[in-house]
Amino acid sequence: MKISPGDGPPASRCWARRLLLWALLPPLALFALLLDASPLVARSETIAPESIAEAKRLFRRNDPRRLQNGEVRTAEIPAKLIDEGVNYFASRRLHGRGAFVMTEDSAELRLTCRLPLGPATTYLNLRASVREAAGEPRIAAASIGDLPLPNFVAEWLLEAVISRFGIAEQWHNARRAIRQISFEPVSGLVGITYVWEHGLLERARTLALTATEIDDIKIAHYALAGLLDHRAPGSKLALVQVLPPLLNAVGGKLPARRAALLVLASYLAEKNLAQLLPAARQWPRSRWLRLTLQERHDSAQHFVVSAALAVWAGEPAANAIGLYKEIDDSNGGSGFSFADLAADRAGTRFGELIVENSPRLTSLLTAKVRDDDLLPSLQAFPEGYSADEFKAIFGNRDTPAYQRLSEEIERRLDKLPLYR
Repeated sequence: MKISPGDGPPASRCWARRLLLWALLPPLALFALLLDASPLVARSETIAPESIAEAKRLFRRNDPRRLQNGEVRTAEIPAKLIDEGVNYFASRRLHGRGAFVMTEDSAELRLTCRLPLGPATTYLNLRASVREAAGEPRIAAASIGDLPLPNFVAEWLLEAVISRFGIAEQWHNARRAIRQISFEPVSGLVGITYVWEHGLLERARTLALTATEIDDIKIAHYALAGLLDHRAPGSKLALVQVLPPLLNAVGGKLPARRAALLVLASYLAEKNLAQLLPAARQWPRSRWLRLTLQERHDSAQHFVVSAALAVWAGEPAANAIGLYKEIDDSNGGSGFSFADLAADRAGTRFGELIVENSPRLTSLLTAKVRDDDLLPSLQAFPEGYSADEFKAIFGNRDTPAYQRLSEEIERRLDKLPLYR
């Protein structure tokens, strides 16, 4: 039958389209329930230096090396510290944002991931709550978008995510050790009662690094020892005579350069790698030299440690730890130093260039590297402030006086070709 343009499509075609539409309605409706137009969690990935200080105090109060096998302990963890930890994990591993919110007898974990679907910004928002209870922590309720999830589905998803990131064994060991969780919203603390087993620490050490990472660290350790063994013990040596050759010796791959920075940071911080990696006890000790950057040993320390933190833990953690160190120094140490902060920021940006495999860094490492290529002059940056002096002059880190010096550090770094 011939159909004119005005007659419309055949009836059979209309029914086919209708059936297709009805077939698509359930998944489309489900898709609409899962996705949101606005984020549940909207925040930066910044880590406060106070959180680093709190984590350090928490570790000291619960140092596993001092615990007896089978000992029952209760750790009181600030909810704010858990909140920043959740957001850090979400930022680094899920490319999203996270939050931890506590109520009277429960706590809610919130995650947001941005989905680039079409011209409109779309978000996947997840909630999961845990209630006070004895025994292993279990999810009490969960949802994705507006869709409630059965608890067993939520547990399955959690296990899948944890397995995806290779921390399933650590997660199961930690859950088995927990005996009670309590929430104290007034004090802002989460109480976790657990039974300590000596095997937990050793298993955590063996799981912290893969066999490939251990091999990379060993190669970097031997490379550093080889670079220093013909130098006079205790002599002074510019960092630029060690860092570029070390990075070139291990090759241009990120894992190898991460290992090199870890080895060099441990060396400069005078920390024995065997504390992290027992196998390192059998490796030769590198000859001790006083490495310097801009004629300062502390600048070399700050630069390399911050670079290592940036490649292993990310820029927010590196910035927070660097700032925490200066705040700590102002309370009886060497004093708050903007010069040290400048070295921290330079190291952090250097580490980020390694992560990005920057062509600028590749070009620099093939040339003769000078101190001024890595770090600008530090002469104009004030230092040595006690806590009282810092408060009298700058007030806090949000004042214009402090911000001016922070911006000056970034401005000077931006002028260096490597960081442009």
